[in-house]
Amino acid sequence: MHLQLKPFRNAARSRCSRAAPARGPAAGLLFFPVAVAAASSSSPSSSLSSRPSSSLVQLRRWSRRKTIGCVASSSSARSETPSSSSGASAAAASTSAMAEARVTAVATIKVTAGGFLNSLRPSRAIDDIKDLIGRSLYLELVSSHLDAKTGREKPTLRSYAHKVADNDADVVTYEADFDLPPGFGEVGAVLVTNEHHTEMFLEDVSLYTNSDSGSDSDSDSGSDDARAAPLLAIRCRSWVEPKSSDAAGDGKRVFFANKPYLPGQTPPGLRSYRSKDLEEKRGDGRGERKPSDRIYDYATYNDLGDPDSDAAKARPVLGGSAQFPYPRRCRTGRPMSAKDPSTETRSGDNYVPRDEAFSEVKNLQFSVTTLRSVLHAAVPAVQSTLIDPNLAFPSFFVIDKLFEDGVELPKADQLGFLRSVVPRLLQLLRDGPGDQVLLFDRPANVQKDKFAWLRDEEFARETLAGMNPYAIELVREFPLKSKLDPAVYGQAESAITAEVLERQMGRVMTVAEAVSQKRLFMLDYHDLFLPYVHRIRAQAHTTMYGSRTIFFLCNDGTLRLLAIELTRPASPTQPQWRRVFTSSTDTTESWLWRMAKSHVRAHDSGHHELISHWLRTHCAVEPYIIAANRQLSEMHPVYQLLHPHFRYTMRINALARSALINAGGIIELSFSPQRYAIELSSVAYDKLWRFDTEALPADLVRRGMAVEDPAAEHGLRLTIPDYPFANDGLLVWDAIKGWVTAYVARFYPDASTLAGDAELQAFWTDVRTVGHGDKKDAPGWPALDSPDSLAHALTTIIWVASAHHAAVNFGQYDFAGYFPNRPSIARTNMPVEEPVDATALAAFLDNPDQALRECFPSQVQATLVMAVLDLLSTHSPDEEYLGGMETAPWNDDATVQDAYGKFNARLKEIEGIMDERNKDRRLKNRCGAGILPYQLMKPFSQPGVTGMGIPNSTSI
Repeated sequence: MHLQLKPFRNAARSRCSRAAPARGPAAGLLFFPVAVAAASSSSPSSSLSSRPSSSLVQLRRWSRRKTIGCVASSSSARSETPSSSSGASAAAASTSAMAEARVTAVATIKVTAGGFLNSLRPSRAIDDIKDLIGRSLYLELVSSHLDAKTGREKPTLRSYAHKVADNDADVVTYEADFDLPPGFGEVGAVLVTNEHHTEMFLEDVSLYTNSDSGSDSDSDSGSDDARAAPLLAIRCRSWVEPKSSDAAGDGKRVFFANKPYLPGQTPPGLRSYRSKDLEEKRGDGRGERKPSDRIYDYATYNDLGDPDSDAAKARPVLGGSAQFPYPRRCRTGRPMSAKDPSTETRSGDNYVPRDEAFSEVKNLQFSVTTLRSVLHAAVPAVQSTLIDPNLAFPSFFVIDKLFEDGVELPKADQLGFLRSVVPRLLQLLRDGPGDQVLLFDRPANVQKDKFAWLRDEEFARETLAGMNPYAIELVREFPLKSKLDPAVYGQAESAITAEVLERQMGRVMTVAEAVSQKRLFMLDYHDLFLPYVHRIRAQAHTTMYGSRTIFFLCNDGTLRLLAIELTRPASPTQPQWRRVFTSSTDTTESWLWRMAKSHVRAHDSGHHELISHWLRTHCAVEPYIIAANRQLSEMHPVYQLLHPHFRYTMRINALARSALINAGGIIELSFSPQRYAIELSSVAYDKLWRFDTEALPADLVRRGMAVEDPAAEHGLRLTIPDYPFANDGLLVWDAIKGWVTAYVARFYPDASTLAGDAELQAFWTDVRTVGHGDKKDAPGWPALDSPDSLAHALTTIIWVASAHHAAVNFGQYDFAGYFPNRPSIARTNMPVEEPVDATALAAFLDNPDQALRECFPSQVQATLVMAVLDLLSTHSPDEEYLGGMETAPWNDDATVQDAYGKFNARLKEIEGIMDERNKDRRLKNRCGAGILPYQLMKPFSQPGVTGMGIPNSTSI
């Protein structure tokens, strides 16, 4: 028999170029797997005389290698020949019609440091013996068809795989031979049993037919290619635990062929495997999770406090109550606190399902960068002899020295103040350097203009092209009024008057005209923060106000900062206090203006980190991940679409709960709300979060930054035409929507197909009623009742996980690395707040520069935040970018591949459009002297801190 072959596209792509996830701290070298998967094509046009694919070249090598061990004889079963209308490849159909076919399965295992094939583990010798006798990896081929006589699943074809001797340091290959009996039908899945004593990372299993059973020639003629006919490629890319660790089961993992099926289209022979795999991933909701588990379940945020170690670290449970509604996280099942039965204990690492862990490349990069960042943060604290953790910077000159002069690294034993924040990192420091010089990299905005932070124009510009472009909104009515109860918080109407604004506008128009012409805009942190002001002020070394900041849209498209209102609400002992600050030529008023701006910047920093960033991306996305894994089979086309956009999110969220958002963590140490920080994000979730307005167009309309206009580009007309985030973001949004719409159309031709998809409807029900269950009755949840509604919902999820996150994450070091530009905390009250503190006012009048620095974060706070922002702004070497070919769909559907190719091409085109915009001097919010170009929506990037690049997922 002669087969005309065409190599799988999977073989030529670099899908397998990212390293395997690793458990625990990274160790060892960076490993990159070899792409060995191959897949068939229905096209008969390619010839064996054409240049062989990389997979075929690799198979030539396999055919010549000596093998270790022996192959157990494969069993076979007789059954009917499947119909060729199943949509399988030509090679698969031909094989199913053979009288008998010899098939070789090639399993590719990723070599991982500390894991599979680790020579230091005690069980290695036993595993070597199993490899020697060929009984370490057990494979079973599953037919897609039922037995025509019995109506039951056909017996699987079984064989132990033998290890192939190989000099490749990155992967180990195993082979197993099978004789497919007549009528076995298409192979739809493979069952894998790991007989080793440790887990293994299985990259793929590829099946090859041997069309020539003749001599074993080593010739480089076409005979080798003829012997290597690709039949099927099964993408695995998953950890397989040893059989010995699966006490409750049979140790078998199922991996399905790379062809998506809606539930009702599942081949009969695979239906029970599809169902069982989902049941295993759901678990039973009981017991404590082990690191090796692959169970996805829900829990409230009841693990942020630590009352057992310190009563002051008790925190409310977020989620599951009307008082503190919140999205759900992944359940860990740890025991409850002895002192607070509603709080989960914080023993050990936060569980995430095994395949959600970082790759070794990511883990190594994360550890090294984190180590470097901690050293950065440690330097000023050690140099200040740790006398006062609240010590302010003595001068701006000392702040500049962080970037200009090298400083000696401290020894590990000098870093005691960090033990409560990042204890695991201290272990990494014990053998670290102690005599080297370390510098903070100069942030990009400081490189452009060292004094930009002082200018009102830059303050205003960053609301449109900075790291928190999600806060600014249109002023729709005047005077401004609070929605809070005036009997509790004081007068509702703002102290910002028309006279104040018209004077600051230069009398070019009245306030009424400015409102009607949509020329007034606002940062409104009044009602969100005001109820917490007194609670926050009860803590040491911090303060808080409710604030409103007003801007005017000038004729050249830029914003002019007009006025800031700071408000302290009424209390049982004091009346409400509020004051409006404006720029001035008077020296005292000018310094008060700078301090008022510093307070607003601290408010904006808190809003950014807690709401725009953590809540709306990291926290809101985790329920989508859990629901997808609980309700959508890995065969499901929607699962395959969403899966790349969930990479690493659960792991980075688990790390955040360990050291960032927990009681006493970095956020509480360094941001104004301190212990109330994450509680405030619950308030924002209750008042502000809706699924429908997480879509970029709807978000812009909600904030009054755009109006719907079918005749305009993107169907929207921006209120501020030169709004860099919105202009660039809408290009990306439309590109995502175009790709998703084409993908959905391929699998859902009509509404009835959608309604009949039980898995999809269960997924959406899970998201709405469990993952975001506290908002299940809120408006804004679309019914997935048409292809358009599904495409829009999926576009929203992908946008939030990728572009939204990129917009608020990867500019953090560029804009806030120089902390005077974006202080994370304001530590002192305004010196004119009544009743006036005479001592504080006198100190301010005597040395306003020092008063401003004392309001800034302390040395420890500032450098710790700078270090963390440096880490969070860094792209990993194994980053996978939106529309990148490394995450192209892994099935061979021509329609899907064509749509994804257009998506990739469009994103590259969009990069060019953004580059041209950044050169257009008419666009003053992104181009001009000392102005940082807006690049946060550029899809692709190199590793490191680049201020650009949209990863597929919320991965850092």
